[in-house]
Amino acid sequence: MIDYKTALNDFISYIVVEKGLSKNTALAYKTDIIKFINFAKKKQIPLEDFEHHDITDFLWEIKTEGLKPRSIYRLMESLRQFYKFLNSEDLVKNNPTLYLTSPRIPENLPGILTFQEVTFLLNSINADDEMHIRNRAMLELLYATGLRVSELVNLKFSNINLENCFLRIIGKGSKERLIPFGDKARNFINIYLAKRKPALSEDDSVFISRLGRKLSRIEFWRQLKNIAKNVGITKNITPHILRHSFASHLIAGGADIRFVQEMLGHTSITTTQIYTHLDKEQIIQQHKKFHPRG
Repeated sequence: MIDYKTALNDFISYIVVEKGLSKNTALAYKTDIIKFINFAKKKQIPLEDFEHHDITDFLWEIKTEGLKPRSIYRLMESLRQFYKFLNSEDLVKNNPTLYLTSPRIPENLPGILTFQEVTFLLNSINADDEMHIRNRAMLELLYATGLRVSELVNLKFSNINLENCFLRIIGKGSKERLIPFGDKARNFINIYLAKRKPALSEDDSVFISRLGRKLSRIEFWRQLKNIAKNVGITKNITPHILRHSFASHLIAGGADIRFVQEMLGHTSITTTQIYTHLDKEQIIQQHKKFHPRG
């Protein structure tokens, strides 16, 4: 009989070390598999004896607890990867997840800022002390490159080429990508670096806190919320909304979708295509708003 705890730990080690998934993704997988293992213990079913109907019983039980379709979809993907791993290790003979049918996920278009709102947000940071300049430099770079917030706060001096204006980023799945940025972002980064106090740690971080330590995602998110609140932007502002705005504005301006895909670090172009739908949605909304018979 497969030991539940050993199977879970070995699976998490596999997806982190061999597949190169991030800690956050690994934690999500772990949370899902713990739910499944608790169900297996309750039903007293060994992992190697699970059949298709046992998996569907588990999913039905989870669904009745009020889990949303998107969460169920992720849970099913976790189970698929878990049993694929167990099968590859010859711990199970059959894969009970092979014929699972994924729930239909409603397509939620991401929220974005208009170009005018982005400009207003950036220009509102006009003080010249170190922290304000740091925030301006970070937001300019975020909008110029479409970085994930984790990539932004973890940016090292070794990742950034200020002379030629490009970043070298190692993203999800240890995938490397080169991202250009413009003079505007470079100018504010240079101003910030001229004012930046020495870091207390030696981790090579570009953006640091007031105390000289690497800036956390939560702290940057709080700073962004305060900036947006002070200028009267009522949309739900997150660092990710600037990533969405970056992609949407590029595509609306005529950029090739595969270029945008590469800059965002999307594995599949279907992930990037949501921004083409977003642009069409904006066109429809503008028509309804301004056409006399809209």
